Formats: sequence, C-alpha cells, structure tokens
Amino acid sequence: MPPPVIEAGPIVLRPFAEDDIGWVCEVSQDPAVQRNLSEVFAPYRREHAEFFVRQMTLAAWDEGRRAEFLVASAADGARLGRVGLDLRPYEPGAAEIGYWTDPRARGRGVATAAVRALCRWAFTAPDLALIEWRCEVGNLASRRVAEKAGFLIEATLRRRLLHRGHRVDAWVGSLLRPDPS
Repeated sequence: MPPPVIEAGPIVLRPFAEDDIGWVCEVSQDPAVQRNLSEVFAPYRREHAEFFVRQMTLAAWDEGRRAEFLVASAADGARLGRVGLDLRPYEPGAAEIGYWTDPRARGRGVATAAVRALCRWAFTAPDLALIEWRCEVGNLASRRVAEKAGFLIEATLRRRLLHRGHRVDAWVGSLLRPDPS
C-alpha cells in the first residue's frame, strides 16, 4: 500500500521522493540536527541523504518497518521537516516517533503540528496502542514538542542512548491510543 498524504491544516505530511535528497542533505548538516540526532552522520554527505530517502523512507515503508513523512507547507509545498514512526516489529502494538525541522521552519509550531497529525493517523491502525518518544537529556526543544503534542514524560533512563559512540541519558515519554469514550 502506498503511503498516504495526511492533510493537517497549514501542513501536509507526504511521502518522501527522490527530489527531496538534496534538501535532506542540506538540513542534516544543520548544527542543531548534528548535535541532537545521533543517527545523523558527521560529516553528512549526499550518499547519506540518498540512503535515508531510498532505504529509511521509501523501502522501509514498503517493508512495513517505518512510516516516514516529509512535512510540507499546505500553502506552497515548501519543505519544513520530517516526522516518522519506527514500527517496531519486535514489540507489537508499539512504535517510536522521531522528528526534525528545517532551521527556517523552527519556532512556528511545525514539529508539534506534524507530531499530532502523525499520531492521530497512526492510531487509526487497530493494533497500535502506544507511541514512544525518546531523546537525549538536554534536548529541550524536542521535549517541548513532545509535551505539547500530548506525550507524558515518564522517566530519565540512564545511559540508554548511544550518541556518537558514547552512552548518554535519555528522556522517555509515551502517548497512548485515546479511549473511544
């Protein structure tokens, strides 16, 4: 099944495409992205962006491993960010969310709107009960987004994340499927 397009007011979540590779490469070199995302290579090269778009978004969707979306402006299609779910086949009923924004889109509520839209869409799947969020302790921007989107911050996990070869503490939070009351 091809990825859907999710309309959410001023933003649209759409599948990634080959012509997004250059933009992914550019944004992934941003100092905040480099500092806060352990899975982003440093230095970041075009081949890393090609792998991300082709394998981590397109192929992973087809294989049912991930649900990755480019966040775009509904008004003009400008690329604003990325939001996605790792569907965790080893943990049925759970997924982990991740997101980042283009530096030019920060401070406008883009990430929060994208996270809310993706979670609403994801919970339409009957077998998904939990979406988890994690980030390195100290990444206050990511934590604010998660909290505004409704995630309950549950704990600080000691040395839970591997960041550039070093174990670091992580904040973890969760969002549960809404009760159908």
